[in-house]
Order: sequence, then C-alpha cells, then structure tokens
Amino acid sequence: MNQPVKQHLIDPEICIRCYTCEMTCPVGAIEHDDNNVVVNFDTCNFCMDCIPVCPTGSIDEWRVVDTPYTLEQQFEMDELPDQEDIAAPAPSSDEGAVDPIAALLAEAHKGAGGKAKAPLTASKPAVNMYNLGKPAKMKVQGNYRLTDDPDHDLRHIILDPGALPFPVLEGQSVGILPPGTDADGNAHLPRLYSISSPRDGERPGYHNISLTVKREEGGLASNFLCDLETGTEVEVTGPFGATFLMPSDPKAHLLLICTGTGSAPMRAFTMQRQRSGATGGMTMFFGARTPQSLPYFGPLKKIPESLMKQHLVFSREAGTDKEYVQDRIIAEQEAIAELLVDEHTYIYICGLRGMEEGVERAMTSIAESMGQQWEALRDTMREDGRYHVETY
Repeated sequence: MNQPVKQHLIDPEICIRCYTCEMTCPVGAIEHDDNNVVVNFDTCNFCMDCIPVCPTGSIDEWRVVDTPYTLEQQFEMDELPDQEDIAAPAPSSDEGAVDPIAALLAEAHKGAGGKAKAPLTASKPAVNMYNLGKPAKMKVQGNYRLTDDPDHDLRHIILDPGALPFPVLEGQSVGILPPGTDADGNAHLPRLYSISSPRDGERPGYHNISLTVKREEGGLASNFLCDLETGTEVEVTGPFGATFLMPSDPKAHLLLICTGTGSAPMRAFTMQRQRSGATGGMTMFFGARTPQSLPYFGPLKKIPESLMKQHLVFSREAGTDKEYVQDRIIAEQEAIAELLVDEHTYIYICGLRGMEEGVERAMTSIAESMGQQWEALRDTMREDGRYHVETY
C-alpha cells in the first residue's frame, strides 16, 4: 500500500487563469494547457511562493492522497475532487502518538487565510466556456475614455459576442488574448479583466460585455485594448470566477470598497441592483488620486443616495489633505459597525493589493471598538459567502 502524501492542487472552478502563479513558481512546478492550470506533484516543493500572489485563493487547495493525481487527470478536471477516504494505519500503543493521516489532513487544510465561497443565493456561473485553444471572437462596439487625467488613461470598452453564447455574472472576469507572439515565439497568454457590465448586457437584453481598462506604460494588453477601434475583432477566453459573485437576495446590503479599475465589478453590481429593483441598499468607498482620475465619476453622481451611499475619496486633490479609503472607513465607523453585525451585509474589496492591508487595519479597529475580533468576524463572513477580496 502506498504511503499517503499531501498534494497541492488548483481549484479549476475558482481559478481565473491569470497565470500569475505559474510565472511566480521558482521551481517551475505550475503549468497550463488550453483548459486548466495545474501543479506537478513531482516538482512542487511546497515553498508556498504562489499562495500570496493568487487573487482568488484557487491556488490554496490541498488533498491527502494514496496516489497523486497526474497532470493528465488535473488537466481534465472541471471541479476539484473531494478529499479521499484514507485508510489509517493500525493504532499505536504509544501514549500521545500522533495519527500520521490526521496530521497530514490538518496540514493540508491549514490554508492561507480561508477559502472564498460564493453567496448562498448567488446564481450558478458558467466557467471556462472558451479557452486558449478555442477562444470566443467578439467585435468592439465602443471604446470610450473615462478620465480627464492625462496620466491616467482609463477606457470603457464594449465587446459584442454576436450570436455566440457567452453568459456572464457580475464579478466574473474574461481573458483578452493580445495578438502576436513573445520573444520566444510563443503566443501571448491572456490578460484578465473584470467584467463591468451586468448579466443581461451593457445594453439590457443584448448580452454584450464591457471592460474597464487602464493604459499601462509598456503594457501589452492594456495598450492593445485602449487603442482598439470599433469593429475590430478580439479573442476572448472565459468567463472565469465562481466566488466573487453577488447575492440574489434583494434585501442584501453590499459594502463595496475599491480603487481604480477595481471599480469594474462594482459597476456591474450597481447596474444589476438598479435593474433588478433590489431594496437592500449599497455603501461604496471608492478611492482615486483626483476626481479627474476616478472612472465613472459622472454616472456615479447620478445614483440616488437611497440606492447607494457613496464615499468618493481622493489622495491627491489640490487644497485638501490626503485621504485613502481606510481613512474614510474609520471616519464612518459607526455606520460600518452596524453593517458588520448585520447578517445581510456582503463585503467586496477590489483594487490594488496595497489597499487590502489598510482596509484590514480599519476593520480591525472598528471590530475592536465593538468588543469583537475582526479576524473571527471576517472568517465567519467568508464562510457564509459574505466576504470577498480580489486584489492584484
């Protein structure tokens, strides 16, 4: 009988195929095909370097197995297998002896911050319908500049799948395949972008999708997208993501915290809530350098406070002190405290990775003022599918 071993796996339902883990792995243990991103059991040394860079937590999966899953088996997976029943060895007569299987299972399920879970009432998403070998072909319907800041060129890009079925939910992402090849002659890997339109389309009933893209200096995909002209054909993979989803419960209150292009899923959430007539309300903390660099500033100002309470926060506005989203969260701590103890509150955080630490500090302070531990409160919300983070 084989000795049970711990194996590192990637959840194919949650993975958004950003390939960051593959590029980060120092021993080349992570690879991909047209369908999945997988971990080579024979190469992985459990260094954990890939864990913190994953934006979804899909990389943080482990199983104790008698026989490791092969690469071929992993490439064929549509969902992660359940933990196998592992036969334990005969009981030891030594007092205090540790069951090696129990120890392996405990180690395998430690995780690195908890597993993301979709809201219980979220609609079932379609995942990975179009892959590297068979991407969807969409046409550009529009490319609009969102900001007046010359140093922050943000674009709203609308893509039309035509008659091609491409069902999406708010909070999902798609991959954009830049044309051409890299220095080694290989086709470029897709770059991931959150969908910024609701499930029935940028235009209701048309099922077209929109993206929020910031032009990055030297950025391959961002410059390709920002320069697209109407009518151009684009190759798209996805959709991806099965946890950063919106509850269908109309009484749910959404606490949205974002910076920059992290506003993309928040825009989709807001538009879907408006179209569905949800009554639970929303609270948004949205950070940018200035009003001129904040995407969707004009449309946001037209949303009534009865639907969404807005806190637009600027760190470089002339004549005012620097302020970041965590500062405004602290300033609104009484309102936030009420939301944290409300079982209908769902928290979504999206934007640059640096914002997450500041938000954590703010939430820790607010929880302590209530006599609670933020880590325990956060983990309970995550287990209930009410706490979601995607940073990059």
